[in-house]
Amino acid sequence: MNEPELDLLSRLWEEHIRARFPAHLRGQDIEGQDMVLLDADTAGCVSSSLSGPLDEKRRSILLGCLGALEKVVPSIGDEGGAIEYYERLREMAALAVELGNAKAG
Repeated sequence: MNEPELDLLSRLWEEHIRARFPAHLRGQDIEGQDMVLLDADTAGCVSSSLSGPLDEKRRSILLGCLGALEKVVPSIGDEGGAIEYYERLREMAALAVELGNAKAG
């Protein structure tokens, strides 16, 4: 991953930690995914990826989260900025996976 992509991931992370979780998604499952848990698992892995390479367990969790995000984002309504919130989460997950691939290669 090049420096601009790492900068983008850092900027998206800063936006994400300032953003409010869409309240109407607390306790909601979409496409079989608990939306709070999906957010927490993805954010934890993204945060770890900014500090260094992910271990195999976190990388596996992040790949699972990315797949889940690809599935649920089209089903999320835009109430309370939910689409923007989860699209940003999906973009961060994809960038973190790329970052891990670059560090591994």
